[in-house]
Amino acid sequence: MRRGLLIGGGALAAVLAAAALWLAWPDLLESGEIEPAPVDTSPEQIARGEYLARAGNCIGCHTRRDGEPYAGGRAIRTPFGNVFSTNLTPDEETGLGTWTSADFWRAMHHGRSKDGRRLYPAFPYTSYTHVTREDSDAIFAFLKSLPPVRSPRIEPDLRFPYNLPLALAVWRALFFEPGGLEPDPSRSEQWNRGAYLVEGLAHCKACHSPRGRLGAIDSEQAYGGGEIPGLGWEAPPLHGGMSDGEAKDLAVLLSTGVSRRTAVTGPMAEVVFHSLQYLSERDIDAIVDYVQSLPARSRAPVRGPVLAPGRMQNRMLAGARLYAEHCADCHGTNGEGEPYVYPPLAGNALVTSPSPTNAIRNVLLGGYPPSTAGNPRPHGMPPFAHSLTAAEAAAVLTYVRNAWGNAAGPVTPEQINRRD
Repeated sequence: MRRGLLIGGGALAAVLAAAALWLAWPDLLESGEIEPAPVDTSPEQIARGEYLARAGNCIGCHTRRDGEPYAGGRAIRTPFGNVFSTNLTPDEETGLGTWTSADFWRAMHHGRSKDGRRLYPAFPYTSYTHVTREDSDAIFAFLKSLPPVRSPRIEPDLRFPYNLPLALAVWRALFFEPGGLEPDPSRSEQWNRGAYLVEGLAHCKACHSPRGRLGAIDSEQAYGGGEIPGLGWEAPPLHGGMSDGEAKDLAVLLSTGVSRRTAVTGPMAEVVFHSLQYLSERDIDAIVDYVQSLPARSRAPVRGPVLAPGRMQNRMLAGARLYAEHCADCHGTNGEGEPYVYPPLAGNALVTSPSPTNAIRNVLLGGYPPSTAGNPRPHGMPPFAHSLTAAEAAAVLTYVRNAWGNAAGPVTPEQINRRD
């Protein structure tokens, strides 16, 4: 009876062999010998690699707070636990000191370490796989020029079963295929450059796309915006439909962190500070050109709270009083703001986003654009977490999201208290 419930030994072996082959097949395709190349240590190559490393924001993830640049150790929060960035300096014991250009290319293109270990996709090799070998070699030359720093690898702290090698093998088999980008001959050189940066080095898709339960991006929803895993912020959707003026504003925003209409805060402020402000005007324009061509994605409606008319009116009245007391001096009596200094709140799509997450975090934690060459002394917004109650914060946010022609869902004290 018991034996009858089990798969026969031969059949079980066949099933296991087939499963192993299925899981290993992508790895077999990756296992071909990769030709190492001599490291070009010329100043021109190192400078080019530094620029490309900035475009990829390598320093942002591979530098922990108060740590040495590129020495790793920063926790990358994910819904499955924490993964820690590795040491990119040329230390022989803990960094890239014994790596070859082929080893580095394997990590970028195939998502595998020097020893063949599968890398967790918190390292965005799903985007970096589009980086060319030439650019990979230039980045490697730059990293090899850094002073070595001893910084041992920190093992991931992941929940079961995501900490199992089998789980990572299954994920890669389902969601990752090494590849590259072929230029689109029907598009301009600028557009193709933008596609290469956005889809590859800049890995914009990693934050600006919703993810499924296993952390993978659905290509049909790419750039549709959504919650940034582990950070408690939301990335807005990236899509076309911008006017020429809006495209110009976006280019200024990416370069300086501020524009006539808005300012970057939260995780995007870090990206502008470490990466985008260093890109050439040509590359910024290319990024904007490509983003303008992205299709709009339909997002599932966000179910927000609904207030009875009387309660909504009371909350708006309370919010108006709080706004006049705390906000109007900077953002204007009618939410008009001041271009390049204080973002307008009237007609601001980030303010009226279906999810109030970012607006809540800005009010509670403050809004701090980065200091950049184009805006070296940005005006910050102070945090109000210790001066406003949850009810007061909800009231002023409800008012801002529904005054001066704005129309968005109300914010409740429960939403304020649910913040990370």
